[in-house]
Amino acid sequence: MSIESVTSTTDTESAERDVLISRDGAVATITLNRPARRNAMTLDSWIALREALGELALDDATRVVVLTGAGDDFCTGADLDKRTPMHPLNRMRQINATALAVDEFPKPLIAKVRGYAVGAGWNLALLCDLLIASRDAQFSQIFAKRGLSVDFGGSWLLPRMVGLHRAKRLVMLAEMIDAEQADALGLVSELVEPDELDATVARFATRLAAAPTVAVMQSTRLIEDSTTSSLREALENEARSQAVNFATDAPAALRAFIEKRPPAFSGEWQVPQPR
Repeated sequence: MSIESVTSTTDTESAERDVLISRDGAVATITLNRPARRNAMTLDSWIALREALGELALDDATRVVVLTGAGDDFCTGADLDKRTPMHPLNRMRQINATALAVDEFPKPLIAKVRGYAVGAGWNLALLCDLLIASRDAQFSQIFAKRGLSVDFGGSWLLPRMVGLHRAKRLVMLAEMIDAEQADALGLVSELVEPDELDATVARFATRLAAAPTVAVMQSTRLIEDSTTSSLREALENEARSQAVNFATDAPAALRAFIEKRPPAFSGEWQVPQPR
């Protein structure tokens, strides 16, 4: 499987890996590393991405993850030139497991997008908590041009984000849209000049690394679940989440407020454990 930490390989070895992990303090970066193919993904690439997410989910030192592509593009979806003997349904279920791993990742996940983000590559970015795009980014639900229907969660994501008829247009016509059009549709969290992309993502990641991760991610899940829950269910979910926060980072915030200083959030469980 082609996943490796950048810090433990030579440049030559890293160049052969489909998915790379690098770390800078509390911020980790996952890089899709197939620039010669505009980071189009093979089945092994999707599995490697899922494994990278699993590794970072269990790494207590990592509080935020940035997902990006090597070279000039984010990701152009599936590499259609790469075939596998696996039955197509089983192959798609493996890819779907990666989509779920992105959606259910328990820490803030930022998509840093430059160049092309098309097909499953665009939906991969949309599944992240934030999508920060350079003005040179290009987006397309390109599936119809390949004789395919939408996948990687696009049928679920797009109607919730842009409404039914706009979602149908994006999918049926498979048009390429620029970053400003995507931003106007509400599909971009932050739009920046190309030379500002790295600094902007670093600024967002630094802020999120200092945030109460458990509380922030519970809020994210509450917002996502609200589309299929009643008000009664949403209120009950909020109550359960606050009960967790009261025993996690809320005490540190209260102490900092009383002492008139910025809080330091650890994300640690504050309830004493029985001996």
